[in-house]
Amino acid sequence: MAKHIFIESRDPFDSADVDYFSELVQGIANRGQEVILFLVQNGVLATRRGSKHNERITQFMKHKVKVVADGFSLRERGISKPFDGVEVADMDHLVKLLLEPGTKAIWH
Repeated sequence: MAKHIFIESRDPFDSADVDYFSELVQGIANRGQEVILFLVQNGVLATRRGSKHNERITQFMKHKVKVVADGFSLRERGISKPFDGVEVADMDHLVKLLLEPGTKAIWH
């Protein structure tokens, strides 16, 4: 089974196509595939506690999507602790995930 890594770098409050990308992530997860959503740059803004996007993250997690946020991106945006259930990792972790055999990645 392939592993799918979706890398979201866009601000969910500013980019209209983030919704389309989220639907793609959800669709792949609904097929029973292993899915990781790795948030980088402005993509981490969705992890702020109290954000209207917390519900979307919760839905991802209910469908077995692993949500990971880049620690550097969080610090740069003043987010000291992301929404519950979001794992914090660095870009080295992302590189390791990308190098695993059978991994498919989409960067948005």
